[in-house]
Amino acid sequence: MRFSRPSIDVTFISAASACGAGTVGVVLTGANEDGALGLRRIVECGGHGVVQDPATAEIGTMPAAARRAVPSAAVLPLEEIAAHLMQLATLAGAATVGPPWRSR
Repeated sequence: MRFSRPSIDVTFISAASACGAGTVGVVLTGANEDGALGLRRIVECGGHGVVQDPATAEIGTMPAAARRAVPSAAVLPLEEIAAHLMQLATLAGAATVGPPWRSR
C-alpha cells in the first residue's frame, strides 16, 4: 500500500515521460514502498535508477521495495551516492560533446 500524498512515484513518472533517458531517480530511506514504481518507469524510459543500500538506510522499507522493482538500479551506501551522481553527470556531459557542426 502507498499512503504518501503526494507520491514521489507521480514525480518520477512525470520526469521519465518528460526527460526519458536524461532522468535519474534516487530512492533513499523511507517507511513505505513509495518510489519503486516511478523508479521502474525511469529505467524503462532509459534513465538511471539509484537506490540507497537498505542495510545503510535508517528505514530500509522504501529502498528495499525500489531494489525489488528495479534490480538493475545501482545500489549504494548513502556516502557513495553523490559521487555516483557526479559520475553520471560527467558521462552525460561527455556524451553531448562532439564536432561543432553537430546539432545538439
